[in-house]
Amino acid sequence: MHGNRDDTFRHRTASTFVVGDIRGDHASVVVRKRKGREMINRRTLVIGVIAVSLAGFAGASYFAVDSRKPISGKVLREASPLVRADSPRFGPDDAPVTIVEFFDPACEACRAYHPFVKRIIETFPGKVRLMLRYAAFHEPSVEAISILEAARLQGLFEPVLETLFKAQPQWAPHGRPGISPWDVVGAEGLDVVRARREASLPGIVAVLNRDAADTNAIGIRKTPTFFVNGKQLTNFGMQQLFDLVKREVETMERASAGKS
Repeated sequence: MHGNRDDTFRHRTASTFVVGDIRGDHASVVVRKRKGREMINRRTLVIGVIAVSLAGFAGASYFAVDSRKPISGKVLREASPLVRADSPRFGPDDAPVTIVEFFDPACEACRAYHPFVKRIIETFPGKVRLMLRYAAFHEPSVEAISILEAARLQGLFEPVLETLFKAQPQWAPHGRPGISPWDVVGAEGLDVVRARREASLPGIVAVLNRDAADTNAIGIRKTPTFFVNGKQLTNFGMQQLFDLVKREVETMERASAGKS
């Protein structure tokens, strides 16, 4: 999460948004860059071992169902550490503005920003899409991400993500004993037995390894970290994110009008 433990963020936002204070901690990887790399590498190693051993949040109807097929669009034509065409995404494939969010399902700030980002997509219908990238900075995050990827195979990524965020204090209590993230999923229709079996499939392991490598390559040290059409949100805040998206939407609209 952005900021240190006990920091409080008060964000002024557009009048259409209701935003409260955000409290919590950031993963310790933010404090020491070297340690951050070690943590990511350690998680990558753990995921590799798994591969070898194979022998108040409500769903939003305006979000498109995510899929694994490559998507079109100027921003997403080429694979890069920032953009991966098979990452979970919401919103129309042909939207001219793409938000890329590096998020950790155990991050309290990611949980707080999630409904805000959905509201941004709703505010600019047909013009904005969201691509999610994984940044597993907290202890139970690798397991939660594996659950999310297994849920994608059943077409249930979004409801499972909503459930994990809603129940986050139970399975990611940040310093206190917690339950397994597996204990909070299933009510959305997820076949948990199948998901447990598929959570370690090579394709899912590859996604986790790739996103860990991309997170390290780009230098992501905080979650959530946002990019809008490739431009990083450097001045962190909800209003700042909204303003950056709005500027990009207006830029794309002017460019489109100039071509007509």
